[in-house]
Amino acid sequence: MAGALVVLACSMIAGLLGGSADISPWQVVVQAADWLPFVTADSGLTALEQGLLWELRLPRVLMGAVVGGLLAMAGAGYQGVFRNPLADPYLLGAAAGAGLTTTIVIVLLPVPAGGIPVAAFAGAVGGVFLAYVLGNTAGPAGGTTTLVLAGVAVTSFLTAIQTFVQQFKLEELAKIYSWILGDLGGGWEPLWLVLPYAAVSSALLLVHGRMLDVLSVGDEEAGSLGVRAARVRFTVLLAASLATAAAVAVSGLIGFVGIVVPHVVRRLAGGSYRIVLPLSLLGGAAFLVLADLVARTVLAPAELAVGVVTMFVGAPFFVAVLRMTRRADT
Repeated sequence: MAGALVVLACSMIAGLLGGSADISPWQVVVQAADWLPFVTADSGLTALEQGLLWELRLPRVLMGAVVGGLLAMAGAGYQGVFRNPLADPYLLGAAAGAGLTTTIVIVLLPVPAGGIPVAAFAGAVGGVFLAYVLGNTAGPAGGTTTLVLAGVAVTSFLTAIQTFVQQFKLEELAKIYSWILGDLGGGWEPLWLVLPYAAVSSALLLVHGRMLDVLSVGDEEAGSLGVRAARVRFTVLLAASLATAAAVAVSGLIGFVGIVVPHVVRRLAGGSYRIVLPLSLLGGAAFLVLADLVARTVLAPAELAVGVVTMFVGAPFFVAVLRMTRRADT
């Protein structure tokens, strides 16, 4: 935990300092000190540079930390519920379902910003439910291959519907397309919007870490220990879907965070969900902040969508995990 906190702090500092505009670390430190009570310091930054630092970079770094933490912890929660190392919000249909309902609301049913996460939550739950039902009809419940294939099929289907809905508002197609690839910009408003949902979903998932450890030994054994397996799964599933929906509603579709980070955490700290869930929260936050830093600097002054960076990392990582899983199954 201490190491994860240090990594997160370093990644956030790097995200705050990095970018196309050249601002020295010392100026940032002096400017931060100027915000403290009873302290007056001149950083030498112009009004434009101060606005860039506090109104663009800082909320973007915080948004990356919140969204990355939510997606990673949701992935760990799904993996615990389905006992499947390949379960992930992006592959399981949760992100696609949330993206579809969010697109429908934006394009066809304009609602206040506060209503978007609610619509995304309904879509996330629906996407996971469809993938789980389809996976059960095609093979053994919770089977690795069938569940992943079902999730890919549901994701493709929901994405096709989403693409169709986008055609009703071609004048905003570029904005919607940017949202699909992942966007952490937007200032402070979307950050304040997502924080209540992030707090509720994170608390629920962290509280159920010990319960997921008990479920890993089997439902009958868990029942003999007084754990209601169905209730635990239902609660964790809703909490993970709420986390996914909140992340998708404010940042778009950012893939593979929920599969990369929990697997790295398990390699470093073991498989207990009491450890995996909080470390996934911190590790996911650091991972997405660094991915966004790469997206902002690799083509500077132009920007690359952060979802493209996570896909570059996540796609080969997913193949490696799939090969390890198949080798373990045989």
